[in-house]
Amino acid sequence: MNALHLSILKWLACLAVIFPILFLGGCKTYPALSPDEKYISHDYLIGPGDNVDVIVWRNPEVSMAVPVRPDGKITTPLVEDLPASGKTSTQLARDIEQALSKYIQQPVVTVVVTEFVGPYMEQIRVIGEATKPQALPYREEMTLMDVLIAVGGITDFAAGNKARIIRNVDGKQQQFSVRLDDLIRNGDISANVPMRQGDVLVIPESFF
Repeated sequence: MNALHLSILKWLACLAVIFPILFLGGCKTYPALSPDEKYISHDYLIGPGDNVDVIVWRNPEVSMAVPVRPDGKITTPLVEDLPASGKTSTQLARDIEQALSKYIQQPVVTVVVTEFVGPYMEQIRVIGEATKPQALPYREEMTLMDVLIAVGGITDFAAGNKARIIRNVDGKQQQFSVRLDDLIRNGDISANVPMRQGDVLVIPESFF
């Protein structure tokens, strides 16, 4: 057996390994999500990148609008490096009141979120063959269609009906199949499913 024959045999052996990964792996099926799935009510949590208005009643000199820093903290007059990420606006207001009580008698604070990003763990992430892959702030009763509008749809190379959502269910990651082609190109509303905080939408590339 010459060198050419050996090279051909090695090439065929490689194909025998690669083909099952490409085709069988790509054909793996996941349970489908139902469009009738119930939404889970959830209070908005502040995240890095949000802007908040801190209003201290009868004390305008310590009231101001501030951004939540990348480290999840805020700084206001008399209050430095106060953690804000992962809290509701009410929880943050109570924390600011406690910090200000050293300087102001019985402060009354209201926190208003004016620009929304949300904690990283609750953002919707879209990766793969989306027109504009990105992370999106979650909105109550957000659907798959809302996500696709936000990312500008899918590319011509996307295998839309092979897309999947990676979701945290009871502390464990699970994957569910979704039908983007049916939803976008065929207008099949039954393919429009509710999203949840922290979902990751994976849109694979079509090999054909």
